[in-house]
Amino acid sequence: MPSTTAITVSQLSRLIGLPGAPVIIDVRIEEDYNADPRLLPASSRRDFKTVSTWASEFAGSRVAVVCQRGQKLSQGVAAWLRHEGISAESLEGGFEAWRDAKGLLVHAGKIPPRDEEGRTVWVTRTRPKVDRIACPWLIRRFIDPSAVFLFVEAAEVSATADRFQAVPFDIDNVFWTHRGECCTFDTMIEEFGLESEALDRLAMIVRAADTASLDLAPQAAGFLAASLGLSRMFRDDLEQLEAGMLLYDAFFRWCRDATEETHNWPGKPS
Repeated sequence: MPSTTAITVSQLSRLIGLPGAPVIIDVRIEEDYNADPRLLPASSRRDFKTVSTWASEFAGSRVAVVCQRGQKLSQGVAAWLRHEGISAESLEGGFEAWRDAKGLLVHAGKIPPRDEEGRTVWVTRTRPKVDRIACPWLIRRFIDPSAVFLFVEAAEVSATADRFQAVPFDIDNVFWTHRGECCTFDTMIEEFGLESEALDRLAMIVRAADTASLDLAPQAAGFLAASLGLSRMFRDDLEQLEAGMLLYDAFFRWCRDATEETHNWPGKPS
């Protein structure tokens, strides 16, 4: 009989990258984590020993708890969270089952330091169009759901990064930027180790739209038109980002699940 307190690898993998994905908490002991310092997408590390002090932070959330093998640590933490009224499940088989199934894993060493509230902080140029919406989407969905994004004038990005301990991206002469024919979105996928057919397909569309190489992907022209339309609809960059998240969610879901689906008027002969 299927467990009512666990989520399987296949079930969780279908939720990764989607807006309704559960909060993922990694409670592996340091020895296990150091042996393979990668994380499930958008997950955060917590000490199982202190669950009573941090459990309330996840009130109202759906949570998936991960330990090395899906046994006592994740099951115990999930049970404690449920005691606090939080919907929580342990990952069946734990990190090892996820890794062996070739689930997406993030290179933790590439994730920037977090602020005092546990958030990564990023800064880029104002008035985003494509790459500067694509990268925040990727970070929010696969790296840090609570990430902070600062949009400032281009000339002030470096100084703002220094003063606010923020990570600059999509400007010249920084780590997170264009490389050759690839855009910053490509760089982030590569550096974080997000090996995914769906993300690679989305990256091709983003690259084509961002670098005026529309012949790279047939979806690029429509994607660019939607992106430019959004940039004209919103004066506030953060409002535009929130609206753009839905656009990228839709394209990611198409890249993952709907590339073979077609649509036609019912009365038209096949």
